[in-house]
Amino acid sequence: MTWTNWSGLVTADPTSTLAPHGTEAVVAEVRAAREAGTTVKMVGSGHSFTAIAAAPDTLLTPGALTGVMAVDREAMTVTARAGTRLADFNVALERLGLSLHNMGDIAEQTLAGAISTGTHGTGGTAAGLAAQVVAVELVTGTGEVLRASADEHPDVFAVARVGLGALGVITTITFAVEPLFVLEASEQPMAWDEALATFDEMTATSHHVDMYWFPHTDRMLTKRNDRLDVDLDEARPLPRWRSWLDDDFLANTAFGALTAAANRAPRVIPTMNRVNARLLGARTYSDVPHKVFTARRDVVFREMEYAVPRADGLDVLREARRLVEASDLTISFPVEIRVAPADDIALSTAGGRESFYLAFHTHRGAEHRDYFALLEPLLREAGGRPHWGKVHTMAAADLAPAYPRFDEFLAVRDRLDPDRVFANDHLRRVLGD
Repeated sequence: MTWTNWSGLVTADPTSTLAPHGTEAVVAEVRAAREAGTTVKMVGSGHSFTAIAAAPDTLLTPGALTGVMAVDREAMTVTARAGTRLADFNVALERLGLSLHNMGDIAEQTLAGAISTGTHGTGGTAAGLAAQVVAVELVTGTGEVLRASADEHPDVFAVARVGLGALGVITTITFAVEPLFVLEASEQPMAWDEALATFDEMTATSHHVDMYWFPHTDRMLTKRNDRLDVDLDEARPLPRWRSWLDDDFLANTAFGALTAAANRAPRVIPTMNRVNARLLGARTYSDVPHKVFTARRDVVFREMEYAVPRADGLDVLREARRLVEASDLTISFPVEIRVAPADDIALSTAGGRESFYLAFHTHRGAEHRDYFALLEPLLREAGGRPHWGKVHTMAAADLAPAYPRFDEFLAVRDRLDPDRVFANDHLRRVLGD
């Protein structure tokens, strides 16, 4: 059976596809692959744009490894099976009166896939999902079941939270959680100069800040998310009709139709972007966190994202705009700008430094390679680290200088997977043999 990722950029033809129903079943498949000298990979929902999860031999699917397993209200942790979708985990947490501190804007990934590739949000005290993990259980390349935390196998914990699927098959994850709170979103269109001039102030005074620049225009959309010190019943979510109009119809149905049509007539894209940017209005609403942080993404796209040092971010953004405007490319998707505090994970894009994220997208029917190739040298020159689940051309020789703890990761990999049971062509490129 051919496996294809969400964006359609990657396919694989594994020799077998299995859905293990528990940790022991995973152990059996890993040991069988090791004895046979083959490989085994657990996929998530396929939301990575790279071939990081592509399985040349045995493909494991996570559909039977889902659900919340334990809640510790004293320690404020929740343990779930690794194949649980973020969307389902968020709903389960809400029912428990709990929430993650932060999250990205898409919730279709599995928990293991999301942390393993460094999925992140913006702002807060912990932007990345992996930075909210307090323990993982994984099956190593030798078939050992290992639990890693700050107290148990701390050397493994230091690297396995963003493990790229190279260290083992994650079976359970324990997250630090918080009491459910109300988050208010304030969305406001701005001119380019105003947005950049006030960006540092916005990030200093709001808990979470996201910006979107519409190429070929002078317009930005800013989104600031702030915690409210109010009871849950005082939240003011968008009316159902407004949510449908803005987030379902305009952001998905209409946007998808427009960008698909623009692929056939790219000369209309600059005008389309200017009209779309001008149609955006300010809005404010509040709700439980996952209903503010995350959104539907029905329009299939391709994406490249790099994290550059926070202090250089605005200058890199300005240069990216200059390059786009000096080229003959027409880009229909906005550029997303986010920030993250430093964390302590070896291969996190925010590992050891505050980061400024620049994400570039194209419609799946548009040519993405020229656009990404135009901007990637700038991002690399700025000390950028590519998102592990998004398109990039960096290899191990390029990545090692970008990550001071790269060798630490490789040393743990050598110990946990000496026979490269979890290897594939992509991991060989980014990590070496």
